[in-house]
Amino acid sequence: MANDKDFIVKNPVEVGGSTKVTIGDAPASGSVTVGYDLANATYDSVSFDVTGQESNPTDVTFNNDGTKMYVTGSGFDRIYQYSLSTAFDLSTASYDSVDFSVTSQDTGPTAMIFNNDGTKMYVTGFGSDTIFQYSLSTAFDLSTASYDSVSFSVSSQDGIPAGLSFNDDGTKLYMVGDTNDSVYQYSLSTAFDLSTASYDSVSFSVSSQDTSPRFVVFKPDGTKMYVGGQSSDAIYQYSLSTAFDLSTASYDSVSFSVTTEDTSPSGMSFNSDGTKMYMVGFGTSDSVHQYSTGSTLTTATFDTSTGNYFTHTPSEDTEYGFSNAGDVQTFQLEVTGNQDVVGYDLSEAAYDSISSDLSAETGSLRSISFKPDGTKMYILALTGTDVNEYDLDPAWDITTSSYLQNFSVVGQESSVHGLFFKPDGTKMYIVGQINDTVYQYSLSTAWDLSTASYDSVSLSVSSRETTPSDLFFKPDGTKMYIVGTQDDAVDEWALSTAWDVSTASYTTTFSISSQDTTPSDLFFKFDGTVMYILGDAFNLIRQYSLSTAWDVSTASYDSVVLSTSPSLAPQGFAFKPDGAKMYLVDQTNAFVYQFTTSVSTPITITWDEDIEWSGGTAPSSPASGQKDLYTITTDDGGTTYFGVPSGVNLS
Repeated sequence: MANDKDFIVKNPVEVGGSTKVTIGDAPASGSVTVGYDLANATYDSVSFDVTGQESNPTDVTFNNDGTKMYVTGSGFDRIYQYSLSTAFDLSTASYDSVDFSVTSQDTGPTAMIFNNDGTKMYVTGFGSDTIFQYSLSTAFDLSTASYDSVSFSVSSQDGIPAGLSFNDDGTKLYMVGDTNDSVYQYSLSTAFDLSTASYDSVSFSVSSQDTSPRFVVFKPDGTKMYVGGQSSDAIYQYSLSTAFDLSTASYDSVSFSVTTEDTSPSGMSFNSDGTKMYMVGFGTSDSVHQYSTGSTLTTATFDTSTGNYFTHTPSEDTEYGFSNAGDVQTFQLEVTGNQDVVGYDLSEAAYDSISSDLSAETGSLRSISFKPDGTKMYILALTGTDVNEYDLDPAWDITTSSYLQNFSVVGQESSVHGLFFKPDGTKMYIVGQINDTVYQYSLSTAWDLSTASYDSVSLSVSSRETTPSDLFFKPDGTKMYIVGTQDDAVDEWALSTAWDVSTASYTTTFSISSQDTTPSDLFFKFDGTVMYILGDAFNLIRQYSLSTAWDVSTASYDSVVLSTSPSLAPQGFAFKPDGAKMYLVDQTNAFVYQFTTSVSTPITITWDEDIEWSGGTAPSSPASGQKDLYTITTDDGGTTYFGVPSGVNLS
């Protein structure tokens, strides 16, 4: 028998402290704003028109404090300088009447960047396939710029250099090219001196995301790269496992569309902390547009005066820190990895190969609804013109569906299409295409169709839609939404008395005709910020965002779709309340199909910047359910810390 054993000492003796093991109090929670978060980017509805200077703007950048902005243009081969009275706020921008011509070097400038202190400027373009270096005798003042007679050709890599970026110290240079759709990496033996540049023979293709890339920007620490272009009108995010090393780059499957603002984005920049992003384009706007890219990160700060051993399981991305350390102290933190589950994700949706055959009870299915706890399922069927009730045990498992009873609505409508239940199960609503009317019913026992009765309350929607196909309500019953195939639109109605359709009045509409001409069903995310519409024309479910919750006049198409295969003729769908699952009904074969519409990603832990880690790199986040142990030491009262991963996968 082998005698080799692995031991983990979980509570080492404190230097100058007690050997007693104590569990500290729960961490103090807070939050910090994290920039460079493309996944949560939103348009600020703020822009600045540069057509007074340039009709073909190709790039945008700022000085370090955001009080100056620079726009490059290929219409007149110039760079233009602007002032911002409030730093990085485009609404306060004005033209300085200062420009600098580069036409002697390039007749089609596409990108411009500065060195760190603004005393050097670099310009590239497709007129020469070369990067040119300039000096500014006054930092960031274009009126003092002059050509250094220093250049570096990139023609061997790409014939249309479109974007430039440096690493943090100017020893690496990056160029993205439109010919080969790749980012190229160069080394400078003297920082920011183009005369010392050489190609690293390292490149990274972005052709899977955009076939006409126009700009490349890095997060200051080199762990993220952003590339955008004109074939997709979007910005894409990439991770680099080794900072600023293109050979370690990979696509994050994170992107942000700017097509609503401009159809030919040509340049992009961030503010100093990455909480704002700026895009310039010449396709439709000739303007610089401003976006917010900051998100909130939870912080957990452990008071080391309360103990020397702490445990924590993060429920969201968390940054760890410590406070109230003694002169010399060692303490430990045990972190249990966790998963962040995000539902309602059509972009990652997949069929589960799970279905339920309901043909024994009904045919030509039109709509589907669930009791919020998933123990009951309701199917609206054109055949029989009734609502069918099923029990599910366990909850949400459609393969266990057991038919219980039905309720006929033929007395009101003979061509039923839409079904909706009040969240407490005491009201039911249908809409149909013979009378173009919404009908209201009461259930004296919640969710029990045997107790249902018609309220003799209805609302004609024919003034707006003569072929309604579905309906949906805001959870408080003060708004109703009708989708139909006459106008290929979603109509919003306000109810002066909640859940009483007789008090409804039309308020606004949103057309989806550009996406589908025969919409058959609609569904809203629980908070009203996202709307989903199923269309018969292409058998696709499409996703729309609402900038104001529950207000369809603020809706915009997300360019996110889900093909409803394997169903041949999908008619209705519904999400589980947490968005983790979606259920689809087919009108020809009377089947219900189940899809997974959630993505589980590991919760990320980060560390206060005052912690220096052995090996120079902070440890990665533990996997879900895995317990990792970290030993932290400070000898200066908590000004700086030294960290060591002291136990991996203790579970």
